[in-house]
This record gives sequence, C-alpha cells and structure tokens, in this order.
Amino acid sequence: MKALPARTALAAAVLAVATLTTALLLTVRYGGYFSDPVGLFWWYAVCWALFAAALSALRRVQVRHVVPLIVAGAVAVTVTGLLGPPRTSTDSYRYAWDGRVQSAGVSPYDHPPQDPDLAQLREPWLFPTGAACQGPDLAHIPPQDGLRHCTRINRPAVHTIYPPVAEAYFLAVDRLSPAGARHKPLQIGAALISIGVTGLLLLILRRRGDDLRKAAYWAWCPAVPLEAVNNAHIDVLGVLLAVAGLGLVASRALTRRAAGGVLIGAAVATKLMPAVVLPGALSGVRRVRDAAAVLLPAAAFVVLAYLPYVLLSQGSVFGYLGGYVEEEGYDDASAGSRYSLLRLVLPDTWAFPVLLVIVAAVSLYVMWRGDPRRPWSGALLVTGWCFVLLTPGYSWYALLLIALVALDGRWEWLGIPLAGAAVYVLAPTLHFQPSLSNIAYGAAAALVLVMAWVRRRARVRGAEAAGHGATASATGVNPRPAR
Repeated sequence: MKALPARTALAAAVLAVATLTTALLLTVRYGGYFSDPVGLFWWYAVCWALFAAALSALRRVQVRHVVPLIVAGAVAVTVTGLLGPPRTSTDSYRYAWDGRVQSAGVSPYDHPPQDPDLAQLREPWLFPTGAACQGPDLAHIPPQDGLRHCTRINRPAVHTIYPPVAEAYFLAVDRLSPAGARHKPLQIGAALISIGVTGLLLLILRRRGDDLRKAAYWAWCPAVPLEAVNNAHIDVLGVLLAVAGLGLVASRALTRRAAGGVLIGAAVATKLMPAVVLPGALSGVRRVRDAAAVLLPAAAFVVLAYLPYVLLSQGSVFGYLGGYVEEEGYDDASAGSRYSLLRLVLPDTWAFPVLLVIVAAVSLYVMWRGDPRRPWSGALLVTGWCFVLLTPGYSWYALLLIALVALDGRWEWLGIPLAGAAVYVLAPTLHFQPSLSNIAYGAAAALVLVMAWVRRRARVRGAEAAGHGATASATGVNPRPAR
C-alpha cells in the first residue's frame, strides 16, 4: 500500500488528535450533564486550538487528497457526538416529546409537557419519578399520585416554540424510531444532516471553482459534534436548508432563485433565525423581479407550512415564543447580557433601536453592493454583525454562521461561536454574565475588524503592485524583483 505524502499524513494526524480530544470532552473527561463547566470549557478551547492546527495543516495538503481527507474527518468528528447523551443542553428532550405528542394525534402547540391530560403519553426515561428525580437536567412537575415527578424537558410548564418544519421533523424521527431508543434517533438524524451539510458545501464550492478546503471550517469544527449532534439542536436542519437555498440563489436563472427562496423559507420555518440570510440572498439585486423571485417563494412557504398546524391547533402556533423573547432579555436591554457591547457606550434604552439601525444599514449595503454570485458573503456579514450586536447567550445559534464561514472563507468570524460558547458555559458559574459577554464578544469583534483591515491592506498593496507592473511593462522597463 502506497504511503500518504508527509503533509497529508501530518494533517490526518493532527485531525485524529483533535477528534480524540473531542471524544474525551463528550465522554470520559467530564461525564454528566454540565458537570464542571470551567473544566468543560477549557477542554472545549483545546479542541478549538487543535481544530485550528488541523486547518493550518490542511492548507499544505495536495489538492487530490483534500476531499477524501475532509469527508473522512467529517465522519470521524461527527461520530464523536454520538458517544454520549446530550452534554450541555436539554432541548432535544422537548423535540422527542413534541414528536411523541404528534404521533398520538395531538398538536404540540396545545399542551405544555406537564399537562395532566397528556400523562398517558409520558415515558419513564423522559418523565422519571421518585428517587430518579436527581440531577441538574431535571425539572420538577406537579405530582399526581403522591410520588415525586420530574422531566428532562426544560420549561415543562410552557408550550413549544418550534416552527412547523421543525415539528414535522420531530414527528418523522418519532415515527422512524424503534421503541426504547430514547434520545439516540435525534442524535443520529442530526449527524446525518451534519454530514449532508459537508457534502453540500463541497458541491457548492466545486461548482463555483472555489477552494474545497473551506468546507473543513464546518466539517471539522468542534461546535458541530457538540451542538449539532450531541445536543441534537434543530438548528442543523435550518443550516442545511439555508446553505442549499443560498447555493441556488447564486444562479442567474429565475427558477433556481425561486427554488432557493423556497429552501430559505423552509429554513426560516425550521428555526426563524435563518431569516438573517435574506439580505445576502438579495445581494446586488437591481430588479424587482429578481428580488420577488426569492422573497415571495420564501414567504409563501412559511405561511403554507404553518397553515396545517393553525387548522389543527386550538392554541397559538407561536406557543411560548413571545415569553421566550422576554425571558431571554431581547425586549429589555437592561436585563442580562443582551446587547452588552452596545450598552458599554449607549444608554440601555438606546441599545435596541441602534441595533436595528446598524443591522438595517449593513443589510442595505449588502443588497446594494453585494456580489450576487456569492450571496453567502453578504449573508455572513449580516449574520455576523447580528451576533456581535445581540451577544446571544446560546452557543448553538452560531451553527449557521459556521456554515457561512465555510462557504465564504473569512475564518475570523469563527471567533463568534467560541465567544458564544464561553458565555453559555461559563457565565452561569462565574456570575458576571455582562462582563464575560463584553470580553468574549468584544474580542471576537476585534478579531473581525483587525482582519478586515489586514485584508483591505493586502488588496490595496496587490492593486498597487499590479499597477506598478503594468506601468513598467508599458514603458518597457521591468520592475525590480522583491528581495
């Protein structure tokens, strides 16, 4: 058997160490739900450092070995997320419950999990009783028979907030799952979707004649096995649909752009957040027809996706969404760590209006000056600055941003997912959430700004060098070679 070239072997070795470290993070080193958050984060930071080293080594790998190495690495990294139960989030337990409720013919928007009317649907693994009600991942619910009752579902007293495509996915997973499978089918489904995102990234990059190495930003990122697979966040399905939509929107054909709009609408009907890619999808659009070809199918899909649940539900299909926004502090700039960077320099009451103005300005810039052949570049700019200004406290929100980095290549935006992880994991333990948010997101924003300046300087120098070379050629004088 022919040995791998040294550079390919080195990249594979570094990736193997990174994969093993991620596996230890999720299993052996700090087992249990959210045990030792500080130690957990430091191990997570080590995973990111090894991820960076693997990306650096990949740059030196021969082109013919890039795709096999990225795909093999994607599979290995993704599998680590399947090695244990959800590590830092209980959201997937709500997914499992919503799927089970729908399989019983009940709308997930009509009853909170602790509703006694649905007690016959409860499974012991999801609703323990008695002495089993121990641990930080369990919420207590009103007793019915004198026993202590609890559930792994967070916020069991409120209705679900997930949009219709997400609910349809939960139903499909429940219907396909064998009895007693517990959380594993959702993890497996998320793993398959995650690998699908890698394949889609490679396909889009190849068709664009772009550097296929960019796909590794998603395929090897430690946030993917932790948030997309181990915690099985539905965001990964929204990422797949948004990436596919942007890939189609990059075409000049109206039919492809319309299909891209449908997929972006499906992404929005999965987790709402992918709506931030819409300005990018309209990059460089000068005609109303081209804009309508994206926006109308997107809006129509969202409306039609909600319609069956509106007809079948007795309550609001938005569930606890309004309460969630209030609980997370997005409607009150003086609460928690939201808008923390803006609040450093502005009164609290100004933070939200100023955020709207900045995001609107960035969106208009993208739509006017963006490259229609690279809609993901504009989408990354809008999404990235939304994160910087909102300073969200949940790390899995940034899965979409990681995929956009993989399409665009501006690696500096990856500081935002790491900042989000620091805020999510460390803030509840260290008890200085706003300060930590300022430090983490401030450092991420500084990295973006510094690299923007570096890239601009490089372009200016390149243009000056090209101009000097053209002048010298026109006059018959060869430029002096650089030493």
